[in-house]
Amino acid sequence: MSQTFTTKDVAEHKDEKSGLYIIIDSSVYDITNFLDEHPGGAKILKRMAGKNATKQFWKYHGKGVLEKYGDKLKVGDLAETAKL
Repeated sequence: MSQTFTTKDVAEHKDEKSGLYIIIDSSVYDITNFLDEHPGGAKILKRMAGKNATKQFWKYHGKGVLEKYGDKLKVGDLAETAKL
């Protein structure tokens, strides 16, 4: 069963001790163990940890990247929030 996260929950996962989480579209990914595998280096992943990385992700990646890595990194979905 998939877990549901708020943006506040994700923001609490911005270092290796608590785990590095990012949001892409409406999904939440734990990238903690992906740092060494990322072709662009760990620095950019650490900079985006705890944030919505959707815009930056799609700027540099195609959907094939999520098809390849998404299932093993996804930890849940973003909770819908009311738009004011």
